[in-house]
Amino acid sequence: MALFRINELISGQIVIDGMDIAALPVRTLRSRMSIIPQAPVLFKGSLRAYLDPFSDFSDADIWSVVVKVGMKKQVEALESGILYELAENGEKFSVGERQLLCMARALLNRSRIVVMDEATASIDHVTEKKLQEMITRDFQDATVLTIAHCLATVLESDRIMVLRNGNVVESLKDPNGVFYELAKEGGYLTTQV
Repeated sequence: MALFRINELISGQIVIDGMDIAALPVRTLRSRMSIIPQAPVLFKGSLRAYLDPFSDFSDADIWSVVVKVGMKKQVEALESGILYELAENGEKFSVGERQLLCMARALLNRSRIVVMDEATASIDHVTEKKLQEMITRDFQDATVLTIAHCLATVLESDRIMVLRNGNVVESLKDPNGVFYELAKEGGYLTTQV
């Protein structure tokens, strides 16, 4: 919540690329970040407005990301395509489809920071694989923060930290750590990291 400045920090600071986020206008900060939550909520309004709330992109741009995330068939099936009026919470779409729409929004905005908050916890393996492939391919130059309980979800990450009570208690690079041992025993590590 503090990263998106939904809650302001009481003490300390969050610095991104050398800049304290408290010094940035909220719209600027949020326009460079995206979140793909476990249970996405789609805002009431048109699908187009959900994907592009500030009308910064053309319909062709929007269709391009809809196709890229594999939602072309579902969106074409809607009465008005991208102009379809979403019901409360996007009830017309499954959880996985809503997550793919969140991904489309992140791709459209070329987000510099993507937060995946238990994004793969309640979706099928096909959608999970699709999301992971897009993150790896399309956000190579971005920071991706993945919050997950499933080991396989985070193994492609450059850095893995284990948190307990809000503190970093170990990282994958610690060969004496419990996390490292679990990854090794599970066959996820073939060489020492």
